[in-house]
Amino acid sequence: MEIRALTIEDYDAIIQLWTRAGLPFKPKGRDSRQMVKRQMVTSPGLFVGIFDHERLVGLVIGSYDTRMKGWINRLAVDPRYRRQGIAQELVKKVEESLEKRGAAVFGALIETPNEESLQVFGKLGYSPHPDILYVSKRKSKDV
Repeated sequence: MEIRALTIEDYDAIIQLWTRAGLPFKPKGRDSRQMVKRQMVTSPGLFVGIFDHERLVGLVIGSYDTRMKGWINRLAVDPRYRRQGIAQELVKKVEESLEKRGAAVFGALIETPNEESLQVFGKLGYSPHPDILYVSKRKSKDV
């Protein structure tokens, strides 16, 4: 398997993986080709994928808020490739990239219910914060 930075040429494979993995997809917002390309350009190296030959089987997106906090987003592994350490490898790789940018704290938002992701992050030393409630305001449900 090969791990590498993803490019906009991988966009269709990214969408296909998110679909196979059951991740929600926002084609008019954060997940549009235009937004993904913008994120890739402004944050090179923070879209990381693992390939089995030519097939994308895992990916993660990192983001850095410049306040020493790195975020781990959109972790997805093809269901046929789960329980092989792929998610852990992806998280570690993006943590390294975030640390190079100055991150000293790493966070991840996990949409419930998702016990598998909680277990993966728990194995990597992450702990839930029951005192934090995430709120958002969206212009539409598609963004």
